[in-house]
Amino acid sequence: MALKEDLIKRSDSTCELCKSTDSLSVYTVPPKYDATVDDSLLVCGNCKSQIEDPKTMDANHFRCLNDSMWSEFPPVQVMSWRILHRLRIAGESWPVDLIEMMYMDDETSRWAHATGDHDEAGVAVHVDANGTELKNGDTVTLIKNLDVKGANLIAKQGTSVRRIRLVADNLEHIEGKVEGQNIVILTQYVRKVN
Repeated sequence: MALKEDLIKRSDSTCELCKSTDSLSVYTVPPKYDATVDDSLLVCGNCKSQIEDPKTMDANHFRCLNDSMWSEFPPVQVMSWRILHRLRIAGESWPVDLIEMMYMDDETSRWAHATGDHDEAGVAVHVDANGTELKNGDTVTLIKNLDVKGANLIAKQGTSVRRIRLVADNLEHIEGKVEGQNIVILTQYVRKVN
């Protein structure tokens, strides 16, 4: 709860992208997983739903990025940059000028590029054995017994793995806890639970 309180103080109780005060929540910017002030921002429900499902993006809503892209906080810069690129790829022309004006230090730029949102081909995603997109925090079920190397453990078929984390640099790997141990699991051996 301290994280949200810190972000509320930092943002003056507003969404750090659009300044709305409705349904504020913490959003940790991928591929970061630590959920710290340095990796997260406070967003409204509208921004969060559009970030998590780019197909629902409303270009007019994100005209607010003209202001938020100048934030001094790297997570806000990264999300502004990624959203502007998503809008550009979707055919909007106005984000191009904003992208050209943006400045990020080298480390922040690497973070912004990490998910491929700037790529014309679209963002590559983690998918389960059925081709369903996986996201951080999803619950999956193992579809076969897995011998966990180095752990003297067999993860049984049907085991539920909650709150998975996507491995940013490998689309075939996710991380999760099985019997109290953190393990890496191949996505081809899991099915997303709805």
